[in-house]
Amino acid sequence: MATAELRKFSRLQDRHKLLLILIALVTVAVRLIAINQPYIDNWSWRQSDVAAIARNFYAHGFHFAWPQIDWAGDAPGYVGTEFPLLPFRAALSYKVFGVHEWIGRLQAVGFFALSLPFFFLLVRDIFGGIAAVWAAVFYSFAPLSIVTSRAFMPDMPSLSLALIGLYFFVRWIDNERTPAFIMAAFAIALSILIKLPTALIGVPLLFLTWEKWRWNIFREPRLWIFAAVTLAPSAIWYWHAHEIAANFYPHHFFGAGGVQVENVAWYWKIARQLATSSLTPLLFLAAAIGLWIAPRRKHAALFHWWLFAMSIFVVVVGYGNRHQWYQLPFVPIAAVFAGAAFAVVHEKFFNVPRLLITMSILFLALFLLLSYRSARPLYQNSAASLRDLGLELQRTTRENSLIIAADNGDPTIFYYANRRGWHFLEKEGIYDGEPTDSAQAIVDLEELRKRGATHLVFTANTWWWLDYYKEFAERVGHDAVLMQATAEFKIYKLNPP
Repeated sequence: MATAELRKFSRLQDRHKLLLILIALVTVAVRLIAINQPYIDNWSWRQSDVAAIARNFYAHGFHFAWPQIDWAGDAPGYVGTEFPLLPFRAALSYKVFGVHEWIGRLQAVGFFALSLPFFFLLVRDIFGGIAAVWAAVFYSFAPLSIVTSRAFMPDMPSLSLALIGLYFFVRWIDNERTPAFIMAAFAIALSILIKLPTALIGVPLLFLTWEKWRWNIFREPRLWIFAAVTLAPSAIWYWHAHEIAANFYPHHFFGAGGVQVENVAWYWKIARQLATSSLTPLLFLAAAIGLWIAPRRKHAALFHWWLFAMSIFVVVVGYGNRHQWYQLPFVPIAAVFAGAAFAVVHEKFFNVPRLLITMSILFLALFLLLSYRSARPLYQNSAASLRDLGLELQRTTRENSLIIAADNGDPTIFYYANRRGWHFLEKEGIYDGEPTDSAQAIVDLEELRKRGATHLVFTANTWWWLDYYKEFAERVGHDAVLMQATAEFKIYKLNPP
């Protein structure tokens, strides 16, 4: 009897593995759709910054510790950033394939695909095979997961490494074997380097150590070694990044200013976005049910603690969470709870296979439909006019031209122009919003002309300034010559100051 049960269990595992392979093939194929799309989708500005850093590595000597952006005008543009592994790898690929968007996007796809089997195994070891299959589906096809894992940004690579590290840490907790310890430490260390907020993975890790050793965690030398290995590299790198931001114009540190508690309406907007366009209402509901009915098995509470840590993070870093991708870790958390809920349903309806299969197909079809409808708007070419303007500047201006761009702070123009310049208005190189009056715009324009600005450009979203700020428009007419005007942009050549 025991042998028969073992064979049945083995067959189930093989079936689950085949389903995982099928999920992986489909989900990677989905992410490869329009993989060479320019960085003009809804997150164009963030991707254009990463892409600019990659191209500057490629063009200026691969100085890994000195990432450069394009909107510091006549300055080199060194900025404090996350550990620039992604743009550096892209720059190396440019040496072989040339500069293409698919190189940047494909990195996120690759990291996601690498994490999927480890995520599956993590869930399977805690909640079983049925939960793991469903969790893999939800993790793969949640709208926020799809869009983030094809964007040239560090968020999905960092989360993927965190999931891999979490899997190996659980393995080490269970068997205390050195290879699992090393893999966990390496993956977690790199995940925090690539994206600092991923350090929140430390909360479920702390739970796992407490679950095993209780107060003896302070007397376990391997935990101190693990903490040193995972945190010391980030401490060194982010200290270096802070020094760059402090000493070089535009004195910018990526993510600075996000720690700010907001009002209730702000958080309601984030919660509503999470429940709809990030996860879909169906996944959100299934996860909420799973949160209450998921079996209380060994290690299961690590996902509760991770959820708690992420919730506190959203509150404390309220302003930073205006960016949807900051909530990406909610995707695997929700996927786990939803998968656990479906495992419970499977047990209850196991003896009614036709009903179970029908329910599963209907739910899956509706989830995929909702995911498609939520993800589709994030693919739209919302910054296409900025790219068009950039390409026109690349065609009509000299390489050493310096561009003043009234671009609402989106660096897409600079990236596709392959030119340096400033956002307009600017304060210490950072986009400073719209002018309060003509005088402010004139002062900023004159300061940038003195610094060598050669061109001034407006987009369809900003040339209303020339109608609203009359004195500023007169100064532009006096100090610049209109080179080109289209339905998308206006380009002026500035006279020498």
